[in-house]
Amino acid sequence: MHLELIDWAIIAGYFVLSLGIGLWFKNKAGESFVEYFASGRSLPWWIAGTSMVATTFAADTPLAVTGLVAKNGLAGNWFWWAWAFGGMLTVFVFAKLWRRAEVITDVELIEQRYAGRPAAALRGFRAFYISVVMNSIVIGWVTKAMADVLKQTVLHDESLPRLFATMAWAGSATTPWAPAATAIHDTLRITVETWWQHAFPDYTDFWLVAAMLGATGVYSTLSGMWGVAITDVIQFLLAMVGCVALAVVAVAHVGGIDALHAGVDKAFAGQGDPLAFVPDFSVDNPVMGLGVFLVYVLTQWWATWYPGNEPGGGGYIVQRMASCKDEKHAVKATLLFQLAHYCLRPWPWILVAFAAVVLHPELRTAKDPGVGYPMLIRELAPIGLRGLLLVTFAAAFMSTISTQMNWGASYLVNDVYKRFVAPDADDRAMLRASRWASVLVLLLGGAVAFVLITRGVSVDDAWAFLAALGAGVGGVFLLRWFWWRINVWSEIVAMVGSLAVFLVVKLWQGALPEGERMATEYASLLVALVTLGLWLSATMLTQPEPRDHLVAFYRRIRPEGPGWGPIAAAAPEVRTDGALGRSLVCAVLGTATIFLTLPGIGALIFGDYGKGAGLLAGAAVTAGLMLGLHGLAARGASRAQDAR
Repeated sequence: MHLELIDWAIIAGYFVLSLGIGLWFKNKAGESFVEYFASGRSLPWWIAGTSMVATTFAADTPLAVTGLVAKNGLAGNWFWWAWAFGGMLTVFVFAKLWRRAEVITDVELIEQRYAGRPAAALRGFRAFYISVVMNSIVIGWVTKAMADVLKQTVLHDESLPRLFATMAWAGSATTPWAPAATAIHDTLRITVETWWQHAFPDYTDFWLVAAMLGATGVYSTLSGMWGVAITDVIQFLLAMVGCVALAVVAVAHVGGIDALHAGVDKAFAGQGDPLAFVPDFSVDNPVMGLGVFLVYVLTQWWATWYPGNEPGGGGYIVQRMASCKDEKHAVKATLLFQLAHYCLRPWPWILVAFAAVVLHPELRTAKDPGVGYPMLIRELAPIGLRGLLLVTFAAAFMSTISTQMNWGASYLVNDVYKRFVAPDADDRAMLRASRWASVLVLLLGGAVAFVLITRGVSVDDAWAFLAALGAGVGGVFLLRWFWWRINVWSEIVAMVGSLAVFLVVKLWQGALPEGERMATEYASLLVALVTLGLWLSATMLTQPEPRDHLVAFYRRIRPEGPGWGPIAAAAPEVRTDGALGRSLVCAVLGTATIFLTLPGIGALIFGDYGKGAGLLAGAAVTAGLMLGLHGLAARGASRAQDAR
């Protein structure tokens, strides 16, 4: 894909802006450890919420959505839509509890909730596991996705030296001395290109994306959470503009919405309506089986730990909530995230995915159908939009990488270095350790990316792998907020058991002929159910946490529900918000808002205006009820706080 001067100018301007923000916030990030990882707990809700959305809009996301759509139509997105109810529970039930905990990381809560050496060991191990293992996998697959984008666009039939030579020549090709310099220019380019192909065969995409990793590392290491959050806002806006522009171009190229609809119907012939929000199970070969759909809808939201969609809240979402000014800002930020995550972002990706299937029907059976998205950038984007779309993916990529760096480093410093190595370290030592930890996290992620790129792992396969790996642990993360009897061994057994059961199931399935293996979704359900049985058994067979420790946690966090009855009786002076029931109803209404808005927007796009208007009217009603009921709950909580 050839780039002109305007494309290079757009790309260069974006990188200059990102690095400039990093330098601007360097001094503020260096004021304290809390400033570096939690923005001094002073982020307004709209910045924190947009930062959450930007982080979950990574370079891999449009590719993964394209892969899901190519395989299973619109309904393929239930793989991630199914987390909506868990997300709304985080908004209305857990966000305020996390903010009260005043943690830097979610694993810091472990020693607030549990006592003794087992709790300390769990905190340290889980911090290491998430920051070094899980975080490296996430950075790896996001980097691999960015490499796929580059391979299908600027590096398609191009080498890195040729690309840079084109960039250098773009602004000078029309100058008076250009003809005289052409021979020298071409000779140097060919010499360097020949050397490069000999020295670095087949890895051009990795080295280019490694340079982007380095640029991201510079600004995120310098600026801490302030720089990460502010660049996230800018990056999200740029990314959305680019995705919408590509969707418009792709639909127009296919021949318009009606032609797109007809082409999609042809590509999925015999499998029901591929544009149906819920699959048509009455046909012989539906785009998605009923069992798979039920696994997604009924179990995924509570059973599976997944970065950005942790049951009970967790990960970098907690880090953003901890960075907010107060509980109200934390709740608003998380609500903004959930609504934008599910309602605002998906349709531009989905339209491009369907256009890719219409133009390239072979994607339906391809090993890595997600590459259809960047293929359309190469094939359809005009000059100027090419640069913007590359910036779109660079922004999505860098926002995620900067978050993963800062988040991963927060575990290593807060939960390993400060907790076990240097508990008396001052802010200066902590900040120095934070920056070194950020670099370490980036290098580990880069190493995993190299493996994924050279082995050709698809993005949607990486998504499915991580979801299966985290199956079974979600239940304990939810119930620890509602049931005093959950103890440290519940979490230890859930974490170790989930990994062990996952490996056993994977080995068992791998030994079977391919035609006899169960679907990945059923394997994840099996892992979740067995793990659930293991940790519930461990809970009842081991001693509860010390009563004094539980009472201290109850006084600090003020969790609600009958599961805290014995502890509440030991602390009669504690007044909870008294809003759990209304908060749960708000979560249901919020989920209904999402599941009415998504198909409503789709109906309007495809010309079914009556259906679209009806669905969006229903969404407006549920949203109004949700906000009104939340207002009542918030006022009740304020009165309870005044009484305290």
